[in-house]
Amino acid sequence: MIGPSYLMDMRQILRNSMHGLVIALCVTVISFTAQAANSITLVVFGDSLSAGYGLEKAHAFPTRLGQALDAKGYDVNVVNAGVSGDTTAGGRSRLAWTLGEDVDAVILELGANDALRGLGTEQAYRNLAAMLQVLADKNIPALLAGMRAPPNMGEDYGKAFDQVYQRLVAEFDVVFYPFFLEGVAANPALNIEDGIHPNPAGVDVIVDRILPDVETLLKKAGANVGGAS
Repeated sequence: MIGPSYLMDMRQILRNSMHGLVIALCVTVISFTAQAANSITLVVFGDSLSAGYGLEKAHAFPTRLGQALDAKGYDVNVVNAGVSGDTTAGGRSRLAWTLGEDVDAVILELGANDALRGLGTEQAYRNLAAMLQVLADKNIPALLAGMRAPPNMGEDYGKAFDQVYQRLVAEFDVVFYPFFLEGVAANPALNIEDGIHPNPAGVDVIVDRILPDVETLLKKAGANVGGAS
């Protein structure tokens, strides 16, 4: 369970990180043009938790996930399309133009900032549903990574927030990973000093835990060990 420290200094973190928005998006678009013809392109579309806030690029989740997949024989290019501070509304507004023509699969990791700000759960549901519908319309398989509300938001809000993801799983054909920070949240040894974002060791725990579900996603996208079909 996420501890009360989950909310510490979040507003300052968001202010400090948003200056990289334009650069991050430009890197994302450029990355789509550098793929081998037979490679699977997997986009990690999320917020600072998956983008690698406070970490060098080599330790960010997309990089470490790509290395883990490479070690298992997959020919996959993992693109970091995360934006620090992003909410489900922000993700919804940028998804369509972030996706390139050659995207084969998407990991959708959004919702933490909605919960931190106490935004409406119905709004979060509508935004995530709209994004999943865009992916479905493009026949792009998705892995939905869930999030949990911090306990100081109250039991009712926490239950309503959990239901957002349960409703989406019932309505869309997605691979579901219930809690992106499973095994990492509230563990000081696995987070950077802010107590919110995973450190390199924490990222490796996330990669190890989510990897089987990512493999399921890649199979839906037509990937085989050693390359794409």
